[in-house]
Amino acid sequence: MLKIKKIKLKKVYLHPITSYLILSLVVIVVSGILSLFKFQTTYNVVDSATMKLEQVTATVVNLFSFDGFKYIVSNATKNFMGFAPLSMYLLAAVGLAVCEASGFLDVLFKKVFAKMNNKFITFLIILVATISTLINEIGFVILIPIAAIIFKAKKRNPLAGVCAAFAGVAFGYGTSIFIGSHEVAMIPYTTTASRLIDASFHVSLSSNLYIMIVASLVLSIVGMIIVEKIIVPKLGRYREKIEFDETNELEIIDVEEEQAVLSNDYKETRGLKWASIVGFVFILFFIYSVIPGLPFSGLLLDNSQDTYLKQIFGYNSYFQDGFAFMISLLLLLVGLVYGFGSKKFSNDKDVVRESNEAIKKYGNMILLLFVASQFIAIFKKTNIGTIIAGILANVLNSFSFGGITYLVIAIIVMMISDFFLTGVQAKWVIFSPVIVPVLMQTNIAPQFVQFVMRGVDSMTNGITPFYAYFVLFVGYLNIYNLKKEKPITIIEAIKLMLPYFVIISFTWLLLLIGWYIIGLPIGPGVYPNL
Repeated sequence: MLKIKKIKLKKVYLHPITSYLILSLVVIVVSGILSLFKFQTTYNVVDSATMKLEQVTATVVNLFSFDGFKYIVSNATKNFMGFAPLSMYLLAAVGLAVCEASGFLDVLFKKVFAKMNNKFITFLIILVATISTLINEIGFVILIPIAAIIFKAKKRNPLAGVCAAFAGVAFGYGTSIFIGSHEVAMIPYTTTASRLIDASFHVSLSSNLYIMIVASLVLSIVGMIIVEKIIVPKLGRYREKIEFDETNELEIIDVEEEQAVLSNDYKETRGLKWASIVGFVFILFFIYSVIPGLPFSGLLLDNSQDTYLKQIFGYNSYFQDGFAFMISLLLLLVGLVYGFGSKKFSNDKDVVRESNEAIKKYGNMILLLFVASQFIAIFKKTNIGTIIAGILANVLNSFSFGGITYLVIAIIVMMISDFFLTGVQAKWVIFSPVIVPVLMQTNIAPQFVQFVMRGVDSMTNGITPFYAYFVLFVGYLNIYNLKKEKPITIIEAIKLMLPYFVIISFTWLLLLIGWYIIGLPIGPGVYPNL
Protein backbone atom coordinates (compact mmCIF):
# COMPACT_ATOMS: atom_id res chain seq x y z
CA MET A 1 0.00 0.00 0.00
CA LEU A 2 1.39 3.35 -1.07
CA LYS A 3 1.97 5.88 1.68
CA ILE A 4 1.10 9.42 0.78
CA LYS A 5 3.55 11.83 2.28
CA LYS A 6 1.92 14.91 3.67
CA ILE A 7 3.48 18.13 2.49
CA LYS A 8 3.53 20.71 5.23
CA LEU A 9 3.38 24.20 3.78
CA LYS A 10 5.55 26.75 5.49
CA LYS A 11 3.53 29.52 7.09
CA VAL A 12 4.26 32.90 5.54
CA TYR A 13 4.44 35.89 7.86
CA LEU A 14 3.82 39.00 5.79
CA HIS A 15 5.27 42.05 7.47
CA PRO A 16 2.65 44.80 7.94
CA ILE A 17 4.69 46.99 5.57
CA THR A 18 4.28 44.39 2.82
CA SER A 19 0.59 44.00 3.66
CA TYR A 20 -0.07 47.73 3.36
CA LEU A 21 1.77 47.79 0.04
CA ILE A 22 -0.40 44.93 -1.26
CA LEU A 23 -3.57 46.61 0.07
CA SER A 24 -2.59 49.83 -1.73
CA LEU A 25 -2.21 47.97 -5.02
CA VAL A 26 -5.54 46.19 -4.50
CA VAL A 27 -7.34 49.50 -3.83
CA ILE A 28 -5.80 51.05 -6.97
CA VAL A 29 -6.95 48.13 -9.15
CA VAL A 30 -10.42 47.99 -7.51
CA SER A 31 -10.88 51.74 -8.09
CA GLY A 32 -10.24 51.14 -11.80
CA ILE A 33 -12.77 48.28 -11.95
CA LEU A 34 -15.46 50.18 -10.00
CA SER A 35 -14.90 53.26 -12.17
CA LEU A 36 -15.56 51.13 -15.28
CA PHE A 37 -18.94 50.16 -13.82
CA LYS A 38 -19.75 53.80 -12.86
CA PHE A 39 -19.92 52.94 -9.14
CA GLN A 40 -21.46 55.95 -7.39
CA THR A 41 -24.25 57.06 -5.07
CA THR A 42 -26.29 60.14 -4.27
CA TYR A 43 -27.17 60.95 -0.68
CA ASN A 44 -28.49 63.85 1.39
CA VAL A 45 -26.61 66.15 3.73
CA VAL A 46 -27.85 69.13 5.70
CA ASP A 47 -26.61 72.54 4.59
CA SER A 48 -25.72 74.24 7.89
CA ALA A 49 -26.34 77.69 6.37
CA THR A 50 -29.82 77.13 4.88
CA MET A 51 -30.86 74.29 7.26
CA LYS A 52 -32.15 72.39 4.23
CA LEU A 53 -31.32 69.05 2.70
CA GLU A 54 -29.10 69.06 -0.34
CA GLN A 55 -28.05 66.17 -2.53
CA VAL A 56 -24.43 65.14 -2.92
CA THR A 57 -23.19 62.67 -5.52
CA ALA A 58 -20.03 60.68 -4.76
CA THR A 59 -18.27 58.85 -7.59
CA VAL A 60 -15.23 56.57 -7.58
CA VAL A 61 -11.97 58.27 -8.46
CA ASN A 62 -10.03 55.95 -10.78
CA LEU A 63 -6.42 55.70 -9.60
CA PHE A 64 -5.67 52.87 -12.06
CA SER A 65 -5.09 55.43 -14.77
CA PHE A 66 -2.51 57.92 -16.02
CA ASP A 67 -3.99 60.74 -13.90
CA GLY A 68 -4.29 58.36 -10.95
CA PHE A 69 -0.62 57.45 -11.02
CA LYS A 70 0.25 61.14 -11.34
CA TYR A 71 -1.74 61.80 -8.15
CA ILE A 72 -0.04 58.95 -6.27
CA VAL A 73 3.48 60.04 -7.24
CA SER A 74 2.99 63.79 -6.82
CA ASN A 75 1.19 63.53 -3.48
CA ALA A 76 3.34 60.87 -1.77
CA THR A 77 5.35 63.42 0.22
CA LYS A 78 2.28 65.46 1.15
CA ASN A 79 0.37 62.35 2.20
CA PHE A 80 3.24 61.26 4.43
CA MET A 81 3.94 64.63 6.02
CA GLY A 82 0.21 65.27 6.53
CA PHE A 83 -0.41 61.84 8.09
CA ALA A 84 -1.72 62.71 11.57
CA PRO A 85 -0.18 59.74 13.43
CA LEU A 86 3.30 60.58 12.11
CA SER A 87 3.86 63.98 13.75
CA MET A 88 2.26 62.89 17.02
CA TYR A 89 4.31 59.69 17.04
CA LEU A 90 7.61 61.50 16.41
CA LEU A 91 6.90 63.98 19.20
CA ALA A 92 6.04 61.18 21.60
CA ALA A 93 9.11 59.16 20.56
CA VAL A 94 11.48 62.02 21.51
CA GLY A 95 10.08 62.39 25.02
CA LEU A 96 9.76 58.65 25.59
CA ALA A 97 13.31 57.99 24.35
CA VAL A 98 14.85 60.41 26.88
CA CYS A 99 12.63 59.06 29.67
CA GLU A 100 13.57 55.46 28.90
CA ALA A 101 17.26 56.27 28.45
CA SER A 102 17.38 57.95 31.86
CA GLY A 103 15.58 55.03 33.51
CA PHE A 104 12.91 57.35 34.88
CA LEU A 105 9.90 55.39 33.65
CA ASP A 106 11.23 52.03 34.88
CA VAL A 107 11.96 53.34 38.38
CA LEU A 108 8.72 55.34 38.58
CA PHE A 109 6.49 52.45 37.52
CA LYS A 110 8.28 49.93 39.74
CA LYS A 111 7.76 52.16 42.76
CA VAL A 112 4.18 53.19 41.93
CA PHE A 113 2.82 49.85 40.72
CA ALA A 114 4.98 47.38 42.68
CA LYS A 115 2.28 46.34 45.14
CA MET A 116 -0.73 47.16 43.00
CA ASN A 117 -3.04 44.39 41.78
CA ASN A 118 -2.47 43.46 38.13
CA LYS A 119 -6.16 43.54 37.26
CA PHE A 120 -6.59 46.96 38.82
CA ILE A 121 -3.62 48.26 36.80
CA THR A 122 -5.23 46.93 33.61
CA PHE A 123 -8.52 48.61 34.56
CA LEU A 124 -6.71 51.92 35.19
CA ILE A 125 -4.88 51.74 31.85
CA ILE A 126 -8.12 51.12 29.94
CA LEU A 127 -10.00 53.82 31.88
CA VAL A 128 -7.29 56.45 31.33
CA ALA A 129 -7.07 55.41 27.66
CA THR A 130 -10.84 55.82 27.32
CA ILE A 131 -10.80 59.23 29.01
CA SER A 132 -7.89 60.31 26.77
CA THR A 133 -10.26 60.35 23.78
CA LEU A 134 -11.41 63.65 25.24
CA ILE A 135 -8.41 65.06 23.34
CA ASN A 136 -8.79 63.12 20.11
CA GLU A 137 -6.09 60.51 19.37
CA ILE A 138 -3.36 61.44 21.87
CA GLY A 139 -3.86 58.14 23.74
CA PHE A 140 -2.69 56.09 20.75
CA VAL A 141 0.78 57.66 20.69
CA ILE A 142 1.43 58.24 24.39
CA LEU A 143 -0.48 55.64 26.39
CA ILE A 144 0.28 52.54 24.31
CA PRO A 145 4.06 52.58 24.89
CA ILE A 146 3.60 53.67 28.51
CA ALA A 147 1.20 50.76 29.11
CA ALA A 148 3.77 48.39 27.57
CA ILE A 149 6.46 49.72 29.94
CA ILE A 150 4.11 49.37 32.95
CA PHE A 151 3.34 45.74 32.07
CA LYS A 152 7.05 45.04 31.57
CA ALA A 153 7.86 46.63 34.95
CA LYS A 154 5.37 44.19 36.51
CA LYS A 155 7.16 41.33 34.69
CA ARG A 156 4.16 40.83 32.43
CA ASN A 157 3.94 40.63 28.65
CA PRO A 158 4.17 44.23 27.32
CA LEU A 159 2.19 43.13 24.26
CA ALA A 160 -0.82 42.78 26.59
CA GLY A 161 -0.19 46.35 27.75
CA VAL A 162 -0.19 47.48 24.11
CA CYS A 163 -3.51 45.67 23.56
CA ALA A 164 -5.08 47.10 26.74
CA ALA A 165 -4.19 50.73 25.97
CA PHE A 166 -5.11 50.45 22.28
CA ALA A 167 -8.44 48.80 23.11
CA GLY A 168 -9.22 51.48 25.69
CA VAL A 169 -8.68 54.29 23.19
CA ALA A 170 -10.14 52.60 20.10
CA PHE A 171 -13.19 50.88 21.59
CA GLY A 172 -13.89 53.68 24.06
CA TYR A 173 -13.44 56.43 21.51
CA GLY A 174 -15.92 59.23 22.07
CA THR A 175 -16.71 58.32 25.68
CA SER A 176 -15.17 60.16 28.58
CA ILE A 177 -16.02 61.60 31.99
CA PHE A 178 -15.79 65.17 30.68
CA ILE A 179 -17.20 67.18 27.80
CA GLY A 180 -14.64 67.33 25.00
CA SER A 181 -13.86 67.72 21.32
CA HIS A 182 -16.51 65.23 20.16
CA GLU A 183 -19.34 67.48 21.32
CA VAL A 184 -17.87 70.39 19.37
CA ALA A 185 -17.55 68.21 16.25
CA MET A 186 -20.93 66.44 16.35
CA ILE A 187 -23.44 68.88 17.83
CA PRO A 188 -23.68 71.18 14.77
CA TYR A 189 -24.75 68.22 12.59
CA THR A 190 -27.13 66.84 15.23
CA THR A 191 -28.72 70.27 15.64
CA THR A 192 -29.19 70.93 11.92
CA ALA A 193 -30.61 67.42 11.36
CA SER A 194 -33.05 67.80 14.29
CA ARG A 195 -34.24 71.15 12.95
CA LEU A 196 -35.61 69.42 9.89
CA ILE A 197 -38.39 68.36 12.29
CA ASP A 198 -38.30 71.12 14.94
CA ALA A 199 -36.86 74.46 13.77
CA SER A 200 -36.14 75.58 17.33
CA PHE A 201 -34.48 72.40 18.63
CA HIS A 202 -31.30 72.89 20.66
CA VAL A 203 -28.61 70.34 21.58
CA SER A 204 -26.55 71.35 24.62
CA LEU A 205 -22.88 70.52 25.16
CA SER A 206 -23.67 68.51 28.30
CA SER A 207 -26.50 66.48 26.75
CA ASN A 208 -24.51 63.19 26.83
CA LEU A 209 -22.60 63.74 30.09
CA TYR A 210 -24.29 61.16 32.39
CA ILE A 211 -24.33 58.28 29.93
CA MET A 212 -20.70 59.06 28.94
CA ILE A 213 -19.48 58.69 32.51
CA VAL A 214 -21.31 55.39 33.02
CA ALA A 215 -20.19 54.05 29.63
CA SER A 216 -16.54 54.90 30.42
CA LEU A 217 -16.65 52.92 33.66
CA VAL A 218 -18.61 49.97 32.23
CA LEU A 219 -16.38 49.64 29.16
CA SER A 220 -13.24 49.82 31.32
CA ILE A 221 -14.47 47.05 33.64
CA VAL A 222 -15.55 44.80 30.77
CA GLY A 223 -12.33 45.62 28.91
CA MET A 224 -10.22 44.62 31.91
CA ILE A 225 -11.98 41.26 32.05
CA ILE A 226 -11.41 40.68 28.33
CA VAL A 227 -7.71 41.56 28.55
CA GLU A 228 -7.05 39.49 31.67
CA LYS A 229 -9.17 36.44 30.78
CA ILE A 230 -8.64 36.24 26.99
CA ILE A 231 -5.80 38.38 25.65
CA VAL A 232 -3.18 37.84 28.40
CA PRO A 233 -3.46 34.01 28.31
CA LYS A 234 -3.41 34.09 24.50
CA LEU A 235 -0.18 36.10 24.38
CA GLY A 236 1.55 34.02 27.03
CA ARG A 237 4.56 34.95 29.15
CA TYR A 238 7.18 37.41 28.00
CA ARG A 239 10.79 36.21 28.16
CA GLU A 240 13.69 38.52 27.49
CA LYS A 241 16.54 37.06 25.45
CA ILE A 242 19.08 37.39 28.24
CA GLU A 243 21.60 34.68 29.07
CA PHE A 244 21.96 33.91 32.76
CA ASP A 245 23.53 31.25 34.91
CA GLU A 246 21.62 29.23 37.42
CA THR A 247 23.27 28.26 40.68
CA ASN A 248 22.19 26.59 43.88
CA GLU A 249 24.88 28.33 45.87
CA LEU A 250 24.08 31.06 48.30
CA GLU A 251 24.68 34.53 46.89
CA ILE A 252 27.26 36.43 48.94
CA ILE A 253 27.21 40.21 48.75
CA ASP A 254 30.28 41.91 50.13
CA VAL A 255 30.26 45.28 51.88
CA GLU A 256 31.37 47.21 48.79
CA GLU A 257 28.56 45.74 46.68
CA GLU A 258 26.02 46.50 49.40
CA GLN A 259 27.23 50.10 49.56
CA ALA A 260 27.00 50.36 45.77
CA VAL A 261 23.37 49.15 45.89
CA LEU A 262 22.52 51.64 48.64
CA SER A 263 24.26 54.42 46.72
CA ASN A 264 22.29 53.55 43.59
CA ASP A 265 19.01 53.55 45.54
CA TYR A 266 19.89 56.96 46.97
CA LYS A 267 20.62 58.34 43.49
CA GLU A 268 17.37 56.93 42.12
CA THR A 269 15.36 58.41 45.00
CA ARG A 270 17.05 61.80 44.57
CA GLY A 271 16.50 61.78 40.81
CA LEU A 272 12.87 60.76 41.26
CA LYS A 273 12.34 63.54 43.81
CA TRP A 274 13.67 66.28 41.53
CA ALA A 275 11.89 64.90 38.48
CA SER A 276 8.60 64.83 40.44
CA ILE A 277 9.02 68.46 41.48
CA VAL A 278 9.76 69.59 37.93
CA GLY A 279 6.86 67.50 36.60
CA PHE A 280 4.47 68.98 39.18
CA VAL A 281 5.53 72.56 38.32
CA PHE A 282 5.11 71.85 34.60
CA ILE A 283 1.61 70.42 35.14
CA LEU A 284 0.64 73.53 37.15
CA PHE A 285 1.89 75.70 34.27
CA PHE A 286 -0.08 73.54 31.83
CA ILE A 287 -3.29 73.94 33.89
CA TYR A 288 -2.70 77.71 34.17
CA SER A 289 -2.38 77.92 30.40
CA VAL A 290 -6.00 76.75 29.92
CA ILE A 291 -7.56 79.01 32.60
CA PRO A 292 -9.03 82.18 31.12
CA GLY A 293 -9.06 85.64 32.68
CA LEU A 294 -5.99 85.46 34.93
CA PRO A 295 -2.74 87.45 34.42
CA PHE A 296 -0.77 85.89 31.50
CA SER A 297 -3.10 82.87 31.51
CA GLY A 298 -4.94 81.25 28.62
CA LEU A 299 -1.82 80.55 26.54
CA LEU A 300 -3.40 77.45 24.95
CA LEU A 301 -6.90 78.89 24.44
CA ASP A 302 -8.39 80.14 21.18
CA ASN A 303 -9.69 83.49 22.45
CA SER A 304 -11.51 84.18 19.17
CA GLN A 305 -14.24 81.72 20.24
CA ASP A 306 -17.24 82.76 22.33
CA THR A 307 -17.50 79.71 24.62
CA TYR A 308 -14.86 78.11 26.82
CA LEU A 309 -15.40 74.64 25.35
CA LYS A 310 -14.77 75.95 21.84
CA GLN A 311 -11.74 77.88 23.09
CA ILE A 312 -10.19 74.67 24.41
CA PHE A 313 -11.57 72.05 21.98
CA GLY A 314 -12.38 74.07 18.85
CA TYR A 315 -10.88 73.43 15.42
CA ASN A 316 -8.13 76.05 15.90
CA SER A 317 -7.57 75.36 19.59
CA TYR A 318 -3.95 75.72 20.70
CA PHE A 319 -4.72 73.20 23.44
CA GLN A 320 -5.70 70.51 20.95
CA ASP A 321 -2.92 71.30 18.49
CA GLY A 322 -0.25 71.61 21.15
CA PHE A 323 -1.22 68.84 23.58
CA ALA A 324 1.05 66.18 22.03
CA PHE A 325 4.00 68.59 22.14
CA MET A 326 3.30 69.54 25.77
CA ILE A 327 3.18 65.89 26.85
CA SER A 328 6.38 65.14 24.97
CA LEU A 329 8.03 68.19 26.57
CA LEU A 330 6.92 66.98 30.01
CA LEU A 331 8.46 63.54 29.38
CA LEU A 332 11.64 65.17 28.05
CA LEU A 333 12.04 67.45 31.08
CA VAL A 334 11.39 64.82 33.76
CA GLY A 335 13.67 62.40 31.91
CA LEU A 336 16.51 64.92 31.81
CA VAL A 337 16.07 65.98 35.44
CA TYR A 338 15.93 62.37 36.60
CA GLY A 339 18.92 61.41 34.45
CA PHE A 340 21.15 64.13 35.87
CA GLY A 341 19.75 63.79 39.40
CA SER A 342 20.43 60.04 39.46
CA LYS A 343 23.85 60.49 37.79
CA LYS A 344 22.76 58.38 34.83
CA PHE A 345 23.66 61.41 32.69
CA SER A 346 26.88 63.31 33.34
CA ASN A 347 26.74 65.63 30.36
CA ASP A 348 24.90 66.36 27.11
CA LYS A 349 26.86 63.69 25.24
CA ASP A 350 25.47 61.04 27.60
CA VAL A 351 21.94 62.26 26.91
CA VAL A 352 22.38 62.10 23.14
CA ARG A 353 24.15 58.72 23.16
CA GLU A 354 21.71 56.99 25.51
CA SER A 355 18.65 58.56 23.87
CA ASN A 356 19.84 57.47 20.42
CA GLU A 357 19.99 53.89 21.67
CA ALA A 358 16.49 54.15 23.14
CA ILE A 359 14.98 55.80 20.05
CA LYS A 360 16.19 53.06 17.68
CA LYS A 361 13.22 50.84 18.46
CA TYR A 362 10.81 53.72 17.81
CA GLY A 363 12.56 54.51 14.53
CA ASN A 364 11.58 51.10 13.20
CA MET A 365 8.02 52.34 12.74
CA ILE A 366 8.83 55.18 10.32
CA LEU A 367 8.76 53.00 7.19
CA LEU A 368 5.50 51.41 8.31
CA LEU A 369 3.95 54.85 8.83
CA PHE A 370 5.10 55.93 5.36
CA VAL A 371 3.58 52.94 3.57
CA ALA A 372 0.37 53.09 5.65
CA SER A 373 0.00 56.83 5.01
CA GLN A 374 0.01 56.14 1.25
CA PHE A 375 -2.59 53.38 1.64
CA ILE A 376 -4.92 55.53 3.77
CA ALA A 377 -4.59 58.50 1.37
CA ILE A 378 -5.12 56.33 -1.71
CA PHE A 379 -8.25 54.71 -0.25
CA LYS A 380 -9.65 58.08 0.82
CA LYS A 381 -8.99 59.56 -2.61
CA THR A 382 -10.97 56.79 -4.34
CA ASN A 383 -14.15 57.77 -2.42
CA ILE A 384 -15.00 54.08 -1.97
CA GLY A 385 -15.60 54.47 1.79
CA THR A 386 -17.84 57.51 1.30
CA ILE A 387 -19.86 55.75 -1.40
CA ILE A 388 -20.39 52.69 0.81
CA ALA A 389 -21.59 54.96 3.65
CA GLY A 390 -23.88 56.83 1.26
CA ILE A 391 -25.41 53.59 -0.05
CA LEU A 392 -26.00 52.33 3.49
CA ALA A 393 -27.56 55.68 4.47
CA ASN A 394 -29.95 55.37 1.52
CA VAL A 395 -30.84 51.84 2.68
CA LEU A 396 -31.78 53.23 6.09
CA ASN A 397 -33.71 56.03 4.40
CA SER A 398 -35.82 53.49 2.52
CA PHE A 399 -37.24 51.95 5.71
CA SER A 400 -40.79 52.97 6.55
CA PHE A 401 -40.61 52.32 10.30
CA GLY A 402 -38.81 53.83 13.28
CA GLY A 403 -38.47 53.16 16.97
CA ILE A 404 -36.01 50.90 18.78
CA THR A 405 -36.02 48.30 15.97
CA TYR A 406 -34.90 50.96 13.49
CA LEU A 407 -32.26 52.15 15.97
CA VAL A 408 -30.75 48.65 16.30
CA ILE A 409 -30.69 48.23 12.50
CA ALA A 410 -29.09 51.68 12.20
CA ILE A 411 -26.38 50.63 14.68
CA ILE A 412 -25.53 47.53 12.62
CA VAL A 413 -25.56 49.48 9.33
CA MET A 414 -23.32 52.23 10.75
CA MET A 415 -20.92 49.60 12.15
CA ILE A 416 -20.48 48.20 8.62
CA SER A 417 -19.97 51.73 7.31
CA ASP A 418 -17.43 52.50 10.03
CA PHE A 419 -15.18 49.69 8.85
CA PHE A 420 -14.59 51.55 5.57
CA LEU A 421 -15.22 55.19 6.51
CA THR A 422 -13.53 55.96 9.82
CA GLY A 423 -13.94 59.18 11.73
CA VAL A 424 -17.15 60.07 13.52
CA GLN A 425 -17.59 63.44 11.80
CA ALA A 426 -17.26 62.02 8.26
CA LYS A 427 -20.05 59.53 8.94
CA TRP A 428 -22.31 61.79 10.98
CA VAL A 429 -22.51 64.28 8.09
CA ILE A 430 -24.04 61.47 6.01
CA PHE A 431 -26.13 59.60 8.59
CA SER A 432 -27.48 62.42 10.82
CA PRO A 433 -30.02 63.80 8.28
CA VAL A 434 -31.32 60.25 7.77
CA ILE A 435 -31.44 58.81 11.30
CA VAL A 436 -32.18 61.84 13.49
CA PRO A 437 -35.46 62.96 11.80
CA VAL A 438 -36.80 59.38 11.55
CA LEU A 439 -36.19 58.69 15.24
CA MET A 440 -37.46 62.12 16.34
CA GLN A 441 -40.78 61.26 14.70
CA THR A 442 -40.89 58.14 16.90
CA ASN A 443 -40.12 60.17 20.03
CA ILE A 444 -36.40 59.28 20.36
CA ALA A 445 -34.25 62.27 21.33
CA PRO A 446 -31.54 63.48 18.89
CA GLN A 447 -29.11 63.73 21.84
CA PHE A 448 -29.51 60.01 22.48
CA VAL A 449 -29.08 59.22 18.78
CA GLN A 450 -25.89 61.29 18.82
CA PHE A 451 -24.47 59.21 21.64
CA VAL A 452 -25.46 56.02 19.82
CA MET A 453 -23.36 57.24 16.91
CA ARG A 454 -20.42 57.76 19.26
CA GLY A 455 -20.77 54.20 20.48
CA VAL A 456 -20.97 52.83 16.94
CA ASP A 457 -17.89 54.76 15.89
CA SER A 458 -15.88 53.14 18.66
CA MET A 459 -17.11 49.59 18.06
CA THR A 460 -15.10 48.93 14.90
CA ASN A 461 -12.11 51.28 15.28
CA GLY A 462 -9.99 48.50 16.73
CA ILE A 463 -10.41 45.99 13.89
CA THR A 464 -10.23 48.03 10.69
CA PRO A 465 -6.93 48.58 8.83
CA PHE A 466 -8.56 51.63 7.22
CA TYR A 467 -8.29 53.44 10.56
CA ALA A 468 -5.12 55.54 10.55
CA TYR A 469 -4.27 54.83 14.21
CA PHE A 470 -4.62 51.08 13.75
CA VAL A 471 -1.18 51.41 12.13
CA LEU A 472 0.32 52.49 15.47
CA PHE A 473 -1.19 49.45 17.16
CA VAL A 474 0.41 47.10 14.64
CA GLY A 475 3.69 49.02 14.87
CA TYR A 476 3.88 48.92 18.67
CA LEU A 477 3.04 45.22 18.68
CA ASN A 478 6.09 44.59 16.51
CA ILE A 479 8.31 46.91 18.56
CA TYR A 480 7.70 44.72 21.62
CA ASN A 481 7.57 41.44 19.69
CA LEU A 482 10.67 39.39 20.55
CA LYS A 483 10.24 37.04 17.59
CA LYS A 484 11.49 39.43 14.92
CA GLU A 485 11.63 36.61 12.37
CA LYS A 486 7.85 36.20 12.86
CA PRO A 487 6.35 39.71 12.69
CA ILE A 488 2.87 40.27 14.01
CA THR A 489 0.79 40.70 10.87
CA ILE A 490 -2.26 42.89 10.29
CA ILE A 491 -4.48 39.79 10.35
CA GLU A 492 -2.95 38.61 13.65
CA ALA A 493 -3.45 42.07 15.14
CA ILE A 494 -7.13 41.98 14.11
CA LYS A 495 -7.46 38.46 15.57
CA LEU A 496 -6.07 39.74 18.88
CA MET A 497 -8.77 42.42 18.98
CA LEU A 498 -11.62 40.29 17.64
CA PRO A 499 -12.79 38.95 21.06
CA TYR A 500 -12.63 42.51 22.38
CA PHE A 501 -14.70 43.73 19.42
CA VAL A 502 -17.40 41.07 19.84
CA ILE A 503 -17.81 41.44 23.62
CA ILE A 504 -17.56 45.25 23.68
CA SER A 505 -20.03 45.59 20.79
CA PHE A 506 -22.49 43.40 22.71
CA THR A 507 -21.83 45.50 25.84
CA TRP A 508 -22.50 48.71 23.89
CA LEU A 509 -25.79 47.31 22.56
CA LEU A 510 -26.94 46.22 26.03
CA LEU A 511 -25.98 49.59 27.51
CA LEU A 512 -27.73 51.64 24.84
CA ILE A 513 -30.92 49.56 24.65
CA GLY A 514 -31.07 49.13 28.44
CA TRP A 515 -30.65 52.86 29.01
CA TYR A 516 -33.41 53.58 26.48
CA ILE A 517 -35.84 51.08 28.00
CA ILE A 518 -35.24 52.26 31.59
CA GLY A 519 -35.43 55.89 30.47
CA LEU A 520 -32.63 57.26 32.66
CA PRO A 521 -31.39 60.80 31.91
CA ILE A 522 -28.41 60.88 29.52
CA GLY A 523 -27.43 64.39 30.56
CA PRO A 524 -28.76 67.27 32.71
CA GLY A 525 -32.46 67.50 31.85
CA VAL A 526 -32.09 65.28 28.76
CA TYR A 527 -33.72 61.86 28.36
CA PRO A 528 -33.61 59.18 25.62
CA ASN A 529 -37.22 60.07 24.74
CA LEU A 530 -38.44 63.53 23.79
